[in-house]
Amino acid sequence: MKIAMIGTGYVGLVSGVCFSDFGHDVVCVDKDPRKIAMLEAGEVPIFEPGLDTLMAKNVAAGRLTFTGDLKSAVDGADAVFIAVGTPTRRGDGHADLTYVMAAAEEIAQAITGYTVVVTKSTVPVGTNRQVKQVIRKARPDAEYDVASNPEFLREGAAIDDFMRPDRVVVGVTSERAQEVMGEVYRPLFLREFPVLYTDLETAEMIKYAANAFLATKITFINEIARLSEKVGADVKEVARGMGLDGRIGNKFLHAGPGYGGSCFPKDTQALARMGQDHACPMQITEAVIKVNDEVKRRMTDKIVDLCDGSVNGKTITILGVTFKPNTDDMRDAPSLTIVPALVGAGAKIRVVDPQGRREGEHLLPGVNWVEDAYKAAQNADCVVILTEWNEFRALDLKKLAKKMATPKMADLRNIYNAKDAKRAGFEAYTSVGR
Repeated sequence: MKIAMIGTGYVGLVSGVCFSDFGHDVVCVDKDPRKIAMLEAGEVPIFEPGLDTLMAKNVAAGRLTFTGDLKSAVDGADAVFIAVGTPTRRGDGHADLTYVMAAAEEIAQAITGYTVVVTKSTVPVGTNRQVKQVIRKARPDAEYDVASNPEFLREGAAIDDFMRPDRVVVGVTSERAQEVMGEVYRPLFLREFPVLYTDLETAEMIKYAANAFLATKITFINEIARLSEKVGADVKEVARGMGLDGRIGNKFLHAGPGYGGSCFPKDTQALARMGQDHACPMQITEAVIKVNDEVKRRMTDKIVDLCDGSVNGKTITILGVTFKPNTDDMRDAPSLTIVPALVGAGAKIRVVDPQGRREGEHLLPGVNWVEDAYKAAQNADCVVILTEWNEFRALDLKKLAKKMATPKMADLRNIYNAKDAKRAGFEAYTSVGR
C-alpha cells in the first residue's frame, strides 16, 4: 500500500518508519526544509532508541522517502495520516487544531482517488467529523473516508510499542475504510495483536480516557507518597503491595516528581476542558492536574529543606532533566518547574543529561551543562536525581560523596536508599514517600 505521513514529529516519524518496515511504501511529509534535509541525509531529528537503524534499513530498501511536497506524497495514496502537533491552546486549555485543519485542507486539494484520511494526532472528540467537513468543503468531488487511529507510543519504547502493541484502535464510518485500515495493519492482525474497530467518537475518547487514567495512577501514588512520609510508611513497598493485585497492576505506580511529557499534561487539560464545554466536569482529572502541579513544587521545597532552608549561593548538581529516560523530550518535564525555581532562589545549577542538552539549553537558561556526573558533583552542596537514566542507577556513591563539598542527595526517583547513602558517606539523604 502507499501511505503518506503528514508530519515528521515524534508520532509521525516513528509511525512512518514502522509502517515502511511492515512493507508499505511510505512518504513522510514536513514543511520544514531543514528537517527534510536532515532525514534525507540519514539524520534523525529526535532521540528514540533504534529509530535511526530502522529508518536507514527501510530507506535503503526503497520503501521510505521524505519530502516537503504534500501534493506528490498524497497523489495515489491509499491512506494519508495526519500526525501534526496539537499543543494546548494558550488561555483556555483546548487542544489547538490549527495544524490538523490546515493539513486536512491541503490533503483535500491533493487527493486523486479514493483515500482514507486518518487522524493519528491526539484530537478532542468530534475532530474527525470536522476534518471530514473541511475536506468536503474544499473538494466536494473527492472520494474519501475519514478514520481515527490514535497512537499509544511510549517515548523510549516507541518501536516496540508500534510493532507489539497492546491494541490498535481504529475509528471508521464505512466498511471500505475498515478494509483499507485492515490492510494497513495486516502484519499485526496476522500476529494476532488486537485491532479494535469503533466509531470515530469512541476512538477519540479511548485515547483521552487511557492517558487520563494513567496520569491518575501516577498522581495517586504521589499523594500516597506524601502521606507515607507523614506516617512513616515506605511508598515503594506500598506500591509493590498494591501492584500485586491483578486488578491494579504495578505499572505507573512509581512515586516521583510528577508526570510530564508530550501527552499527559496536554491530554488531561484537553479532557478537563471537554468536560467543562459539555457541562460534565471531569472532577477526577481536574484534581489530577492540580495535584501534579503541587507535586513539582513540593519537590523544590524538599531540595531547599535538604540544604538547610536555603539554596542561595549553593551549587546543586541535577542528574537528568528530560521528562523520562531514553528520550530527549523536555516538554512539561518536572525539571522545567524545579530547576528555574532553584535558580531563582540563588542556586548555582550544574546539569547532566545524556540527551537533554539539545532541548534544554534554551529551556533552562542560567545553568551549566556537564557531561559527567562525578565532574558535576565536584565541590557541590547537593546532588538531585530528577530523571532515572540508567547512567544514574549504578553510581559509585562513595566516589560521588567524596567529591562533594557537603554530601547531600535528593533522590526524587527512589533509586537508592538512606542506608546505602549513609554508608557511602552522605550526611543527608531524602527521597519520595519514604
